[in-house]
Amino acid sequence: MAYNTRNRSLLSLVHHTDRDLLYLLQLSRDLKNAKYAGVAQPRLVGKNIALIFEKTSTRTRCAFEVAAYDEGAHVTFIDPASSQIGHKESMKDTARVLGRMYDAIEYRGAGQEIVEELAEFAGVPVFNGLTDEFHPTQMLADVLTMTEHCQKPLTDIAFAFVGDGRNNVANSLLLVAAKLGMDVRIGAPRQLWPAEEHLAMCQDFAAASGARITVTDDPVKAVSGVDFVYTDVWVSMGEPMDTWGDRIALLLPFQVNAELLASVGNPRVKFMHCLPAYHNSETEVGAQIAARYPNLASGVEVTDEVFESPANIAFEQAENRMHTIKAVLVAALG
Repeated sequence: MAYNTRNRSLLSLVHHTDRDLLYLLQLSRDLKNAKYAGVAQPRLVGKNIALIFEKTSTRTRCAFEVAAYDEGAHVTFIDPASSQIGHKESMKDTARVLGRMYDAIEYRGAGQEIVEELAEFAGVPVFNGLTDEFHPTQMLADVLTMTEHCQKPLTDIAFAFVGDGRNNVANSLLLVAAKLGMDVRIGAPRQLWPAEEHLAMCQDFAAASGARITVTDDPVKAVSGVDFVYTDVWVSMGEPMDTWGDRIALLLPFQVNAELLASVGNPRVKFMHCLPAYHNSETEVGAQIAARYPNLASGVEVTDEVFESPANIAFEQAENRMHTIKAVLVAALG
């Protein structure tokens, strides 16, 4: 399956074929197995990677750093407080500077147009660590995790995303499933369905791959018979706290709780989340939500009962961010 992937950017998965994605997934498995077996050989010695983080991160930053270090590369972490980006220097100019010093650039921030501009002017591979529209490295980790927990062929795996169907995770899940021929369902209130343009694009990809796409405002219909139930926070980074009231009113029927998980009808169903999750009130934000909405003290988008159950594989997803990001780096720079 190996072929030339050198110097490829990873911006959204829109321009990656199913063959591209299957290659990255297989490379991820190989690199993960090598790390576990203690036989990994560094393939990126002498490479330097810039990590631009305009939004905070735990998993993405750690995954990129450990993946790079494991492979012998060096990284430079750049955040708004330690650079001139956006203050005295445009992203276009930043791209032309960093592209002369680094072998690749990772970007985590706001608009998709920013990471696209980086890729246009840097002259080196650019990797999207998250934008408002897409989260491609998360998708590779998610599909790898699904294949590790379900013995079905990839094209027979069914999963449902319930929650805000317009966010970057929902967009990306639709896209990766459409490319790979999977059965994907989006359960969301109609006001929060995916954008028509994005859905039409994914349906075009699905027509070629054999993927099955369902978008419904019935949470039970969305999850019926699936192998995985996936959710994400109801209010994204940068949205004001006042957003919570309206979002909760819309999304409470889509909360992943024991009742919804039982309605799947599959005793082996697994729960997925890209994290962080508001499954209790032990965090600052969780406590603020619980103080304002006491009925959510035991969980918002997912209840603590489900999150702490054996069905939860979110932490395996988190680990797989490292292995799949390593595959992206090695494929582009190795």
